[in-house]
Parts: sequence; C-alpha cells; structure tokens
Amino acid sequence: MFNFLRRSKVVRKSTEDLDTTKTKWTRGKKVTVKRGVSRGTSHYKRNTRKNQKWFKETPLPSPTIDKKQMLVSSDNGISKIAVLEGPSLVEYYTAQSKSQSLVGNIYLGQVKNILPGMEAAFVNFGERKNGVLYVTDIHRKSNNSKIENIINEGQEIMVQVTKDAMGEKGARLSAQVSFPGRFLVLIPNSNTKGISRRLEDNERDRLNKIIQKIKPNGFGVIVRTAAKDASEEALKDDIDRLLRGWEDVKLKSSVDAPSIIHEEPDLSIKVIREHLNSNYKKLLIDNEKSFNVISDYLKDTSPELMKLLEMYRNEMPLFDRYHIDDQIKKALDRKVWLPSGGHLVIDRTEALTVIDVNTGKFVGKNSLDETVYKNNLEAAQEIARQLRLRDIGGIIVIDFIDMESYKKQQNLLKKFKEELAKDKTRTQVFDVSRLGLVEMTRKNVSAGLVESFSEECEACSGRGIILDHLDHSNNTINHDLLESEPVLE
Repeated sequence: MFNFLRRSKVVRKSTEDLDTTKTKWTRGKKVTVKRGVSRGTSHYKRNTRKNQKWFKETPLPSPTIDKKQMLVSSDNGISKIAVLEGPSLVEYYTAQSKSQSLVGNIYLGQVKNILPGMEAAFVNFGERKNGVLYVTDIHRKSNNSKIENIINEGQEIMVQVTKDAMGEKGARLSAQVSFPGRFLVLIPNSNTKGISRRLEDNERDRLNKIIQKIKPNGFGVIVRTAAKDASEEALKDDIDRLLRGWEDVKLKSSVDAPSIIHEEPDLSIKVIREHLNSNYKKLLIDNEKSFNVISDYLKDTSPELMKLLEMYRNEMPLFDRYHIDDQIKKALDRKVWLPSGGHLVIDRTEALTVIDVNTGKFVGKNSLDETVYKNNLEAAQEIARQLRLRDIGGIIVIDFIDMESYKKQQNLLKKFKEELAKDKTRTQVFDVSRLGLVEMTRKNVSAGLVESFSEECEACSGRGIILDHLDHSNNTINHDLLESEPVLE
C-alpha cells in the first residue's frame, strides 16, 4: 500500500512582541493564547473540504484508438456483441444472459405500498419483483415534498427502469422518463439542457447554439458525446424521431397496469447507438438479417458510419477468429495475469469489489522501486479494462503495491484516469487514502459478466467454502459440559 505523506507543521511568526498574550474562551474553557504564532495544520484542516474537487472534475476526453472494432454475431435469434481495442476484448454484450436487461423500458405500473420512512414506494410493473421508486425520481413542485403527498397506493404511474434488479433488490425506477437517441436524450415535461462534458469547449459552444434553436417546448435535451461534429440537420432529425417515440408512448398509456408501453430496441441497435462512432475502424457482422437491420438504422441516423459496415464471410466463426470466447473465459477467473508476470486478484462482495495487485513472477531488472512502478502501471491499465469487460459497478477498492515516491503515485493515478477515460460508464476516482488504497466508484446499472453467466453454488451458498459438519461427540468437547445444567446468576 502507499505510504501516507504526513504534512510538516508550518509556523508563521509575526513581527509583534511574542510575549503578548491574551485570554479567551474556547469550547467552554478559558485558555491563554500567545499572539504571533499560528499552526499551519489547523489552517490545513479548515480548508480540506473546500479543496476536495473530485466530484467537480471534468471527465478526461476519450483517447483515440486506431484499431477499435465491433463484432456482431447472431445465431438462433441471439445476438452477441464484442468491442475490441486492438486484439483485446474490452466490452461484451449478449442477449443470452440469464436475465435480460430492462434498463430503458417504460411501463405503466401500479403503486403497491408507500414507505414514508424510506422516502420510497414499491411499484408493480409486471416483473417478479416490484420496483423501487424514490421521491427524488418523481416530478414534484418542491424538494421538500413528501412522497405520501405526491402519490397514493393503488395509483397507476408511468415509470422507466434505470437500474436492473440485483440480488434481493428490485429494479430502480424513475417517473421522470427519458428517450435516448443517437445524438441526444429527450426528457418530456422538463426544461433541462445539458451537453456532455467530454466534449471540448468550442464544440460545446457550437452545440449549445444549435440546441437553443431546435429544442422543443416542454422538453429537456441532453447532448451526448456522439454529437461531436454532428450537423444541425442530423440533430433535428434525432429530436423528431424521439418526439414520435414519445407520442407512441402516450397513445399506449391508456392500457391497464401493469403493462409495458415502450421497449428498448434490439441489443445490437442499442449497443451501436451507445458506442459506435468515427473512432471505430470496422463493424463486422456475420448474419445477413442483422446486417440489413443495422444497415437501415445507420442509413437513417448516421450515414457517415456506413463505411465501417462489413459483412463477415468466412468458414471460421467470427468469434473464433478473434478469440472472443477464450478472452471471456479468462474474464471469469478470479486471478488475472499481467504482461510482465504480475497478477491481479479480483474479489466481489455484496457491497464492493476489492482488487489486489501483486508482482507475482515479475522480478524486474534494476531496482525494487522500478519493478513496483512498472507492475503498478500495467495493473492500472488492466484494471480499467477488467472493469469494462466484467461490467463491475458500485464501490471499488484497489490495493496497489507500496511506492515511496509521491510523484510516482500521482503518475500512477494519472495513468489510471486516462485508461478509465475510455469507459463510457461514469466513474469517480478518489485520492490515495490513509491506508494507501485507491478508492473509486463506477455507475452500477446491470449485473456484471460473472453474475450473468454463473449461478450460486448450492454446497457453499456462494461463499467458496464448505463447512465441516459439527459433531457433538467430538472428543475435544468436554462431555460433562454438554450434560451440565445451565448456571443461573
């Protein structure tokens, strides 16, 4: 772990007489203070919170990767999509997982019960588990409005899934529905206007002027990163498509609850909408029907990306050609090897994910300091890839190997953030903790790769251990203690 850098005490001396003292009351006690001397540590503590800017940081722009490809494979109606950076698999999506993602779907639900103490309500929207709707996700006139004063039990309400059900928790719902498009997100009954912070200032100014002209009344608009260099006409077409989608939802909202009234498109279209851009080198598809569907979508939304589209015609299966299945199997392992011989150990718990960095077989050449630094840099790059590939969300704690140099610590954090900039999912990285740990969060939307393709072991209930059966006849237990009467005091 990192060594915590202690701040040295700073003493400021004034030109006044150091013997000058005064008496004052502090926390109910009478103390004598010598004028002219102050401790810098108190000033540091007083300003610590003001200097914490991690939550205001502008995301780093996503770096351009020359050999970025997307592979789409379809078989028996099941789509599988892989995103490659060079030969390495960085993201994987499939409709074959045990539970299909419901994120983005809109339902007409019915409020089952309200929990004032939790500022939330349970809503039946047609799934096995009721969804959770928090007061902050409901349109309200005042931020102090109570949930019991906004909705009633038995009331029908339109909701959208924002997070899939995980474990014992039901899906997270929102009554503030939104429609994601190729370049924009349209929010009905809202005045929101936002532009992706990943875009440069000049591009943000250009898009802001366009949105002011084409933004429909009564709707909020958020401009996505994919809108970079998009023309006013393309943005207007995107808004028109989303407005038609909202009209369809309103027409279907007259059905009885619980019912689905808007379903997200096919997985391949959804992933292409969210990810495909001019940074990609190629989009390979091995199924003619899928090729036609995707081709029609790109012609309608992004004709400039049609040049990336390519039909895969080869006897060897597409995913075998790029070793996708082998890389997925490795992504399900607990231990991940690094190029120089070090390794990561990734452990999941209910509340967080812990990643331990080890040198393993890597012994270096010149010095321990250089060996550790190189191993940590390799680990930072691989951890960022594993977070995307395994779709790990929530709280993540990383235990890098101890480094004495503060400069190298900061270089490591910078490298880590640069690698995370490739991730479209929102992340926040904190400074090194007192225990030398790097703490971060990654938005948790759906179950990860391991959870989607695994089941809990019946023998150990997912703990990874099997307890020995307790034998009360064990000789190590005093037979007299088992037969003795309880002692009452």
